[in-house]
Parts: sequence; C-alpha cells; structure tokens
Amino acid sequence: MSDLYAALGADVLAAGTVLWHAGNAGPLVALVHRPKYDDWGLAKGKLDNGESLAACALRETWEETGVRARLGARLGDVRYPVPEGSKLVRYWSAEALERTEFTPNDEIDELVWLPPAEAAAQLTYAHDVEVLERFTQPASVLLVVRHAKAGSRKDWDGDDDLRPLSGVGRTQAEHLVDFLGRFAPERFHSALPVRCVDTIAPYADAHGAKIEREPLLGEEGYWQDPVAGLARFRELLARPGLTVLCSQGGVIPDVVETLLDEFDPRVTGVPDPEKTPVPSRKGSTWVLATDATGALRTADYYPSPT
Repeated sequence: MSDLYAALGADVLAAGTVLWHAGNAGPLVALVHRPKYDDWGLAKGKLDNGESLAACALRETWEETGVRARLGARLGDVRYPVPEGSKLVRYWSAEALERTEFTPNDEIDELVWLPPAEAAAQLTYAHDVEVLERFTQPASVLLVVRHAKAGSRKDWDGDDDLRPLSGVGRTQAEHLVDFLGRFAPERFHSALPVRCVDTIAPYADAHGAKIEREPLLGEEGYWQDPVAGLARFRELLARPGLTVLCSQGGVIPDVVETLLDEFDPRVTGVPDPEKTPVPSRKGSTWVLATDATGALRTADYYPSPT
C-alpha cells in the first residue's frame, strides 16, 4: 500500500465532483446513470497509479461527462466497504468550463443537469446526498499562495525584496503550474518581493497573464497599515471568478485567521482548526470561497502543490 493509501486509511481511493454550471434560476448539477448498477450518482472514479486525488477528480469528470471543469471547494470524503476492503472517495465542487455533447457508453448511459434539490431527490445513495448538501455555488474563489522557498536571508547581502527562489523553490513553482491549472485562475496578484512574483510566474507566463503587484499585501506594506492591507485582501476575495494572490508567511496567517474568526466556514486540510494555528508553509495554498452574500463558506488548506 502506498503512503497515500496508508495515510488515508483506505484500500481503494477514488475522487469525484459535484459538477455544476450556472443556470437562469441558480446552479444546475450533473448526475450520471450507470446501467450496470442502475444507479444515479456524482461523477467519480478510481485513482490511477501516481495520480493525485484532485487530478483524478477532474479526469473522471471529463471521462464520464465530456465536461472540462475547474475545481473549487473540497466537499469532504465518503467511506464505505467494498470487496477489496475500505474505499474512500474525495469530492470537490467543480465548475463546468467546456461542455461537449454527451455520448452514452457502457459505463455511463445518461447525464442530466438538475437543480440541487431535484438532484438530491434523484441520487441513489445517501452519502452522495450528504456531499451535495455541502455544495454551494461560489460567488468568488481566492487562492492564497505562500511563496516558494527562497535562498537564505543570512547569505543574501542585497535588498531582501530581491532575494530569489532557491533551487527547491523553483521546483515548487513548477509544481504549482499543475496545481493552479486544476483551478483555472483568471487573475494573478503578488506581493512585491521577487520570490512571491516568481512563485506564480511559471503558470501566469504559460497563460500569457499579467501579475499585478500588491504593495499592501507583503509583510512590509501590510504591517505598516494592517487595516488598509486587510481591506485590499477583502477586495480580492470579493472579485467574481477565481483569483490568485501570492504573499508571505508574515501576512497570510493573520488575514486567514481574521476571516475564520468572522465567519463559520467549513475548514479542510487542518487537523483541528479550533486549536491549530493557521498554517502557511512555503509553497502552500489556502483556497477561500465565498457565497453570494460575501460570506466565507469554505477554507481549504493544501500544504504542498504536490
């Protein structure tokens, strides 16, 4: 059993999505019908060798529905027994980006798009209903990335804002290309230090995107005027769609903790969010999603881009 299977305490790992797109009267979610079992469920499937759960969720969604999607909030895990032992399925919210005409096959013969309440009534399994109940159409999603590892401060004689990424940091930045690609961000912002800009530059450059500098959201600018810094952070969080911000370890825990104290979001990726200080490892990401009222609904922590 691999480290991932052992860490999650499962003999079989799978991943899936609550796939959705915006309808005229609210979100519509996708359900698939499997003729072999005559059941209605969410798009999902087993992990391939060497594949991450997030990548699996997107691949299986594409294979079962013909829809290219981008991930949003994590919606939790489902566990149940199978002949091989214990199975774990991890789910994400996923927004449809590109839809092709659905082609029935031996595995999936029907695809329907329904309002969440109607979808819940049609789902075959109670655990799928529980996953769907955690879904909320996001108004905005902000990915808050801490910069990757940089060279040693004590060995750097120049302006600290110019201290570059280390070799390990450049590798982390390359790994972020795949990680950020699963969320398909639309806008890119960074604190002023070069190590922040260079952490997200590989993805932004590959997509011809400009990185907007944020002087209030680096350690120096933020702590000179925390009120203004937090206000700017809220502006980025409120922007519709999906935004990336790369900042520093002296800023991220403060702003995330402030938001967690203000709202009661579902938090994943932290063992006990009530007792654990807000983490912010180098190369890590917080995925923050708000609802139509502007309230923070979910806060997912990814300690590594891999």
